[in-house]
Order: sequence, then C-alpha cells, then structure tokens
Amino acid sequence: MKEFIKGANPYMPLWEHVPDGEPRVFEYNGEKRVYLYGSHDTLKKEYCGPDQGVWSAPVDDLTNWTYHGICYSVPEGDVLYAPDCVQVGDTFYLYAAEGRGSRIMVAKSKTPWGPFTDPVRTELGFDPGILVDDDGRIYAYWGFCGSHCAELNPDMATIKKETYRAHPLGHCDAPWAREDGHLDFKASFFEASSPRKIGDKYVYVYSRRVNVPVPELGIDFDCNGFLSYAVSDNPLDGYEYAGDISFNGGEIIKNEDGSGTMTYQWGNNHGSLMQVNGKWYIFYHRQTGLNEFSRQAMLEPVDVAMDKNGKLFIGDITYVDGEPVSSKPVEMTSQGAHINGLDAYKIISAGYACHIFGSKKRAYIAPVYDQVDTVSAPVMDITNGTTVGFRYLQFGANAPLTVTADITAEADLTVNVRIDDYKGKVVATMKLSKGETTKTVPMCDAVIGKHAVYFEFVSEADDTVASFDKFTFDR
Repeated sequence: MKEFIKGANPYMPLWEHVPDGEPRVFEYNGEKRVYLYGSHDTLKKEYCGPDQGVWSAPVDDLTNWTYHGICYSVPEGDVLYAPDCVQVGDTFYLYAAEGRGSRIMVAKSKTPWGPFTDPVRTELGFDPGILVDDDGRIYAYWGFCGSHCAELNPDMATIKKETYRAHPLGHCDAPWAREDGHLDFKASFFEASSPRKIGDKYVYVYSRRVNVPVPELGIDFDCNGFLSYAVSDNPLDGYEYAGDISFNGGEIIKNEDGSGTMTYQWGNNHGSLMQVNGKWYIFYHRQTGLNEFSRQAMLEPVDVAMDKNGKLFIGDITYVDGEPVSSKPVEMTSQGAHINGLDAYKIISAGYACHIFGSKKRAYIAPVYDQVDTVSAPVMDITNGTTVGFRYLQFGANAPLTVTADITAEADLTVNVRIDDYKGKVVATMKLSKGETTKTVPMCDAVIGKHAVYFEFVSEADDTVASFDKFTFDR
C-alpha cells in the first residue's frame, strides 16, 4: 500500500488551516522541538476561530509534525487572532489576541503546549510579537498600519512607559492607515510584528504592503503578500528596511522583458524566522479556496549572511566572491522541509501545488476539513490551458515507468506531464474521456533526480474541464 506524502508544503495535514504561525524552538524534558503558535481558520466565512492549538516537530525533522491539542480558547462569538509565545525561566507565556485582535491577553503554562491559563490583559495591541533579549530584558512589538514597541515590565503584561516608541517603522498606504506623517513606501509596515535577534542585530520581521509596482514579481497593485524585515543595532529604534524574505504568490514565471508573473493566489502573510538545528527557515502562510479564510502553514529554508560592513541579508542571497551583495524572497515551493524533493513514488495530493496558472475561471485548491491522513485537497475549476505545478519532486537514480493521476474529466481532454518548466519537456501524456476519474500511462522519457513537475490540461471545451486530486509515479 502506497503512503501519502506528509510534512510537505503545507507541512501540517491538508485538513489543518493554521495561519499567522510564530515558530519557537523550546527545550522541554531534554528534547528540543520547534513549536508553532498560530491562528486557526475554522470559521470558514471570516478569519480565524475561537480556539488555537499547538503543533510541534523535532528539530532534526521538520516533516514530522505532532498535534498537542487546544492550548487556548474563547467563548462562542469571540475570535482569536495572531498569537505569540515566549519562555522566561520555566514558564511559557502565550500572548492571545482576543476580540479579533483588540484585546491582548497573556496566559501562562509550565509546558510549551499549554493549556495556557490565568490570562491577564496586557497594554499591547494588534499582532503582538515578543523578544526575550540575551540580557533577560523583554520587548514587545505590535500594530496594524502603524508599528509600536516598548520594553515590558516583569509582569509580562504592562510596558515601561518611558521606553514606548511609536512608528519604529514607517507604515504603508491603505484604507485603514491614518494620515499621520509616517507613510513610508519603502518600509510599508502593514501588520504581523515578529522580533528576532541574529548575532547583535535586532531583526523586525513583519508583513509589508507594497504600494508601488514590483514588475519582477508581477505586481502592479497594492499587495500585502510579503514577509519583510528591518534591521537595527537597538531593540526599540533605528530600524531600516532591509528586504523581503517571503512572497506567497507562488512560482514566479520570468518573462522576456524581465518582468514576472505570479502563478498562485497571493494574500495576506504572517510568520517569522527561526533557526532550527543550525539552519534558518521562514515560516509563513498561503491561501486556499476563493478567499483568505482557509490559510495554511508553510516554510522554506533561507540563507542568512552578513557582509564585511555588518549588513545583514536574509532570503535568497546572491554572493560575489563569497560576499553577500543582495537578496530577494525565497521561492514558494511544494517541498518545504523535504529539501531533496518530494518522493515521487508516494501519493502526492494536488493540494501541494505551488503553481496554478492559465485557468479562465481562477483554478484553486479546495479547502478540506476531514481529519484523516489520506485526505487530499483537489485543484478545482481547471480549464483549457491550465498548468498545475509542483516544485520539486525527487525521482532517484532509477526512472519511473508509469504515472498515475486521479483526475475527474468533465470534458474530453489531454493532460501533458512536463518537467522543469510549465512549458518544459513532455515526459508523459494522458488522454481522458469525459467521466473518467483515474488514468495510468507509460512515461515517454526517462526522468531521474530532482525536478519540478507540471500537469498541463488541454481541451476544446470552453468551460471547466477537470478537477485534479492526486498523483504518483511507479517504477
């Protein structure tokens, strides 16, 4: 019996919808694990939900996630927005954003998975992020279309008034932003404050809403699909925008004129950096469905480097003679922590696609909620010319002989399996008649090693021609 791929991207089960994930490495009972604290998209018709759970993975295997249960909840009618969690001494402090982010509570637990109890209202605001510095001092960061920060008192709830700073970062232009003289089209702070420290540098990770075109990413409109960072030598001021780490618009197709084209439905973004077992990752989220109410947790490895002048680079870094000179967002992938590629001989859900392009009806990944390991999230509303891509698969040293796909044909169609590029070499072709749901065909070319794989749907029908559930290869 074939196994389903697990721990890909998204790395939680496909039925789980956890956005706004703040990763933390904690050691408990002698074991180091990375814990993920996020919102919980369960309401389906609006952001988030009334409870939050905790997932964790061993630091040496970020494909193996365990659910620890609900750590905090609110009464019916209330909704929890993005949290954060830190450890001070032997106590873990969860910053829970009740009242849709309008009421930030801090609750305590003696374990990293909770439950967190004895909540106390804090003086913090929307999307709180907490930094425990090397000297034991504790700083808080928060804000929506306007950033704020301050040092916390030992009670972990109130701020030291004399340390409060407004607008450590200039904010974006948006319908919700105030005209307060702090508009900054470069830093463009939107929300999702998440402080980190790398060496002696303070790093402010946040969601940036770009208000100017970014042609290389195919952006010519306001867009807040970014996780970006600013750097300072001080925890509360002096921050300078340094770049973008993550963008959730999918694979970016490079055009001849140097511009790019997105291949995924970008949307709001939230997460942070974490060094896990000596390697840095960016944790973020993506959208599924036709709105922003069924988001999923994603991660990508990132480079972190400092040049000889002390400038910090984070993301996909370009080096010249071994020296970092620039960085850009890391690509959005299907593999996540499977850095050698997804095992092509396991069952791979179409819900791991990072490229859905060319549909006349906006093809999308349908959210699923059945809590079983074998659930698959199908790509819906596929029309003629749609390509569905996965970056990357690992075929090993021996080429597959066949490929099998569960595709529900709503019209007669041809499906070409291409590698390396959505217009790349065809390595298999499927002919499906209307009503067919599964097809196995021989490979027409040998494929070994690691490759991106694309399914191209071709039909003479004008409307929806298929939905795509899952696939696998066989030797």
